[in-house]
Amino acid sequence: MLTLQFMPFDEIERLSSDKRVSKLLEIVKENKILLLEGRLKKEEEAELIKRTMETIDDDFKGIEIGVIYPKDKDVDFLNKIRENMINFLLGDRRGFTVMGPATIVKEIKQDPNKIQLFTTPNFPK
Repeated sequence: MLTLQFMPFDEIERLSSDKRVSKLLEIVKENKILLLEGRLKKEEEAELIKRTMETIDDDFKGIEIGVIYPKDKDVDFLNKIRENMINFLLGDRRGFTVMGPATIVKEIKQDPNKIQLFTTPNFPK
């Protein structure tokens, strides 16, 4: 059975970077595909990948991760100011992150407006 778990950003917002990465990695290690509102900081994403590499074994083969971040094209000056204020107030809530175990997620294709997630046909139970 395929399990998708949605996590609002405010569930991890107050955690330290270390605890945030640990929580996300534990969910993925439970063979769940995680749909995270928002995105990780670049440093947190790098730490997640580093920890993943350290914990790869016969049961856990790694993670696949994709991030979509909407960028407005041809935005006028006032809308740019508004967007910058929203980003300042909300932090990393804009966007959407999808991650899952490599044993289930075959590939994640992304562009600025969509994410396509392809699963393996016979993923583990």
